Amino acid sequence: MQQADILVRGAGAVGLATALALSRQGLQVALLGGLEEPAQPDLRAYALNAGAVKLLTQLKVWDALPADARTPVHEMHVEGDVPGAAIDFSAWQQALGELAWIVDAAELERALRAAVRFAPHVRGVAAEVPAALQVLAEGKHSATREALGIAMPRHPYGQRAVAARLASDQLHGGLARQWFRSPDVLALLPLDRPQAGRGLALVWSVPDAVADELLALPDADFLARLQEATGGAAGSLTLASARAAWPLALARAERVHGPGWVLVGDAAHVVHPLAGQGLNLGFGDVAELAAVLAEREDWRPLGDVRLLARYARRRAIAVRTMAGLTDGLLHLFASEQPLVKELRNRGLSLANRLPPLKRLLTGGALG
Repeated sequence: MQQADILVRGAGAVGLATALALSRQGLQVALLGGLEEPAQPDLRAYALNAGAVKLLTQLKVWDALPADARTPVHEMHVEGDVPGAAIDFSAWQQALGELAWIVDAAELERALRAAVRFAPHVRGVAAEVPAALQVLAEGKHSATREALGIAMPRHPYGQRAVAARLASDQLHGGLARQWFRSPDVLALLPLDRPQAGRGLALVWSVPDAVADELLALPDADFLARLQEATGGAAGSLTLASARAAWPLALARAERVHGPGWVLVGDAAHVVHPLAGQGLNLGFGDVAELAAVLAEREDWRPLGDVRLLARYARRRAIAVRTMAGLTDGLLHLFASEQPLVKELRNRGLSLANRLPPLKRLLTGGALG
């Protein structure tokens, strides 16, 4: 490919989805980043909302996922750090088919790569080609963003997310569990891998020193710590994978667009995973960018700065809101002050008795 309408930098989930979404408009898309299978297994699991599922369905990717790689969440139970402080969400009570879908990260990217290989207007390239618009989807360490001089202040939380796959002796029943306890946040998400009905994806956000300790523990000792932390609520657990971890931070690029370029996904914003909204924000970027380009005036170039400013304005509120929500929740539940601790746990219990508030919270997360 000698030139293209769009050059997408980055072949992760957001970059692949961008290439597919824009190619569906008949635009010639060059994808820079490689379509090879990653050398290391990806232990992440994504919690996808309705907006993300809609995008993947439009891209003909959702139905291509193996049945056991996507599991519906029908209920969610969230506990505070004192007995009785909890809130429950139910898809049935919200008149929804499901609250979210837990999706195997490796299978999702595999399905996206397969779709890109068969997309007639997408070509993988090994080097930069001229294009009217560059979409930077290189992730939080985007080299191109840095080369453009775009600052992305990073505020480390001093935490890492420890991930693993588990199997339980109990059926998960489509129930997601989460514990907010100073200073950690623990989530067990239903996923029909490695065992249908009994698989779970673990995301345990803990201080760096604790993460080092958890990663170094023998399997039996790690499971004992996990069993203690969950109180056995999810049954007797066994490890079904290795453990992995990654550092957590809050970050947002000072600018997300300029003449001939635009940022999407983690290249533009990074949030804490406690609400599971990172990839949902990225897919929201993809859907909005595709809509803005589809609506552009015939005479306006793809890289026109005013056109790209429309995209930036439309995404600003959603990104700021989610970043503020996740950051606020983390600091609220990390506080050791007795008054704050009492108020946050009372707040959970109060919210659990107010269906309208629960509907509002659910609607914000489901996108």
